Amino acid sequence: MSETTTQIPEEKARIGAPSIPGFTEEGENLSPLNDSASSPLAGASSKSHSHGGGEGVTDSSRAGRLTSYNVEDFPKLTGREEDWRFTPLKRIGSLHTAELTGQAPKVELTGSENVTLRTVAADDAIRGNAFTPDDRVSANGWKYADGAQVLTIPANAENTKSILRITGESLEPAAQHLIIVAEENSEAMVVIDHVGSAVLAQNIEFDVRQGARLRVVSLQAWESDAIHASSQQAVVAKDATFKHIVVTFGGDLVRVNPSARFAGEHAEIELYGLYFADAGQHLEHRLFVDHAVPNCKSNVLYKGALQGKGAHTVWVGDVLIQKAAVGTDSYEANRNLVLTDGTRADSVPNLEIETGLIDGAGHASTTGRFDDEHLFYLMARGIDEKTARRLVVRGFLNEIVQQIGDEQLEERLTDTIEEELAATHL
Repeated sequence: MSETTTQIPEEKARIGAPSIPGFTEEGENLSPLNDSASSPLAGASSKSHSHGGGEGVTDSSRAGRLTSYNVEDFPKLTGREEDWRFTPLKRIGSLHTAELTGQAPKVELTGSENVTLRTVAADDAIRGNAFTPDDRVSANGWKYADGAQVLTIPANAENTKSILRITGESLEPAAQHLIIVAEENSEAMVVIDHVGSAVLAQNIEFDVRQGARLRVVSLQAWESDAIHASSQQAVVAKDATFKHIVVTFGGDLVRVNPSARFAGEHAEIELYGLYFADAGQHLEHRLFVDHAVPNCKSNVLYKGALQGKGAHTVWVGDVLIQKAAVGTDSYEANRNLVLTDGTRADSVPNLEIETGLIDGAGHASTTGRFDDEHLFYLMARGIDEKTARRLVVRGFLNEIVQQIGDEQLEERLTDTIEEELAATHL
């Protein structure tokens, strides 16, 4: 088992007294390009985003990543790009090059009556308030999406639960755009349940307004022939909390990119994930948390299990703490459990800090097989090896399952885990 971890003391930072040894109040110079005033990464342009012409430096720091609504601003993919080096482009269904004019998956809403779902045109002003494409597939999806479907949770709503069932019925490449707005001081849970077959470039934006508390579960339970690239972006306002849970079991190739940006102080973001890859599956998750304002907190934890020849998982976690984000508290971790030979798990945590005046920051990544001590402990108490192995896997993944907070959905996921373990003969 391998692990990388960085820990920062929890002592409250004082003005003029950086909390990270070796850092100044201005933080650390993360790129040699920043030394040059003429560099695209220098000064204010390092944070600029493009709504047209495109800015940023390819494969640079996360702060300089290219963003644009125009797909032509993104170079054609070769697979050698940092953002795509783990993704088998031959299996992505031409989502980066094709005209995405196929039938988009059907969207059905069930749940609380005070939550509304409406369809808006592609040029509606609400589209893009919390979203800017940051790769070629999401920009292509933006171009071809036939409008957007908007789910709105009204202000001051309490304990609402909504289920968006996304049913794919075609393997023609398609685009889809969803918008979820949590208005001021609302409290809601939204489940996005992907089922059926699809080849889909999907963009989802979450507008989490002041004081709102939004919990989202994005469940990828596709059929085995599905190809799904989903860019899911959130903007989190002052005093708001955003809890985002990704659960991925189904599909041939699934690539989910959740990102969240703080737009107001004293907000909190939690990103959790659970994935279980079988033989031949490619399950990829790329995260970005942008601490752009002071006194906010983020926590990231993704856990995955792999079994079968050719099972491949990818997790990349980027956390950026900008110069203005003093008082930040942030941590991210990824844990992978390898159940059989012939699998591959890639795990890359990245932490960029531009100020030393933070409460704490750290990251960790582990990948390994069963813990022999755990197995010995259980078997020494009369539990046979097969049952002991199942208990270890259940316990490993249950930390994410219990974050969902919905008994019916938790039972469904527990049953799915049991089915996966049965396939491994554990």
